Amino acid sequence: MTTRLRWGVLLTGLLLAGCSAMQLTYNQADMLLGWRADNYFDFDPQQKHEFQLRINRLLAWHRREQLPDYAQFVYAAADRAGDGLTRDDILWMVDGFKKRYKVIVDRGIIDAAELLTSLSTEQLRTLPKQWVKDNRNFVDDHDLGAGLDRQKRARLKRTLSQINDWTGNLSRAQEQRIEQMLDAVPLVEHLRHQDRLRRQAEFAELLKLRTQRQEFQPKLHAWLLEWEHGRTPEYERTVAEVFERRVEFYIALEKILTPAQREHVLKRLRGFGDDFKVLSGRTAAAAPAAAITALYFAGHHPVAEFAGAM
Repeated sequence: MTTRLRWGVLLTGLLLAGCSAMQLTYNQADMLLGWRADNYFDFDPQQKHEFQLRINRLLAWHRREQLPDYAQFVYAAADRAGDGLTRDDILWMVDGFKKRYKVIVDRGIIDAAELLTSLSTEQLRTLPKQWVKDNRNFVDDHDLGAGLDRQKRARLKRTLSQINDWTGNLSRAQEQRIEQMLDAVPLVEHLRHQDRLRRQAEFAELLKLRTQRQEFQPKLHAWLLEWEHGRTPEYERTVAEVFERRVEFYIALEKILTPAQREHVLKRLRGFGDDFKVLSGRTAAAAPAAAITALYFAGHHPVAEFAGAM
């Protein structure tokens, strides 16, 4: 994932973060987002001030207008999952993430374009340096420099960790079954890495237009939303297959969970809804300070992890 000021992904990515991490990050989002943006662009003092003004305005809107919607979305997800997971349920949730991401991009595009327009040529030299670090981390996290067996082990480790976080401890028999089911999902991380590089190159070219405001803003908006544009046919075919295999994987996974594990998942989902309501200030006299989300950096967008598509 490239630097898109992280707003949309950060906001929607929250839904798969841990509850304690969510509460902590909601109270520190302005600082965390400012730190992350500064890593990419090395803002001068005036730009830092402008960033804080704009991000605080976005956060206030998000707390007021979006968190109640997030709460209802999560409650509805728990209700649907309570009857057993189906393909329609999974498609509904993925579509929900995408729609909420678009809402944030639409809201933040003017501020994003204005901030990027203020960048100097010297500041743009900071961006590829940070990308090198991000891309190295992606390669290391997915063991892309190793053979297929090690890549599969790295994927299995990540998957088991994510599932354990949601269901509670898995049995050894469940872990072995998950490993078997996951083998049916093609490895796509090497193509994701190539697509990251493509998106980064597109963004670097796009920034050359930043002083041409009437042209720059709509192109930035399109780039933020049109993930698929410019992908290779090979990647498109593989992504479609991976998505379908992932759907099948999670439907099969739900069937091997114990009743206690299913209840653990539903309780956690409903807990997210409660937290969103509190954070929005709608149900508490003294809600925590408004902020935004858990930091999902390169390659950790929830829909991306699900579909292998970003």
